[in-house]
Amino acid sequence: MKESTNIIFRTHAIQRMFQRSISESDVRSILMKGETIEGYADDTPYPSRLILGWIGQRPIHVVAADNMMDNEIIIITVYEPDKEKWSDNFKRRTI
Repeated sequence: MKESTNIIFRTHAIQRMFQRSISESDVRSILMKGETIEGYADDTPYPSRLILGWIGQRPIHVVAADNMMDNEIIIITVYEPDKEKWSDNFKRRTI
């Protein structure tokens, strides 16, 4: 992510961040330091990806769409992955 990249938070993402006590700075940190674990090249209107990051010991998944033409990253949703549905390292779905 470049310094000049605009980050757009969808209403759904803001609601989930509030419900789950995940801050905007947490999401920005995950965008900078996190690892893309799944890519969705066929998503429309923009390709998107699932990013795994950590806030302390807490794993966080961020779903973001990349609007390259306008230099934007659109945050779609943010959540803590369910231990029942993800591998121990939270990189692979088990269900």
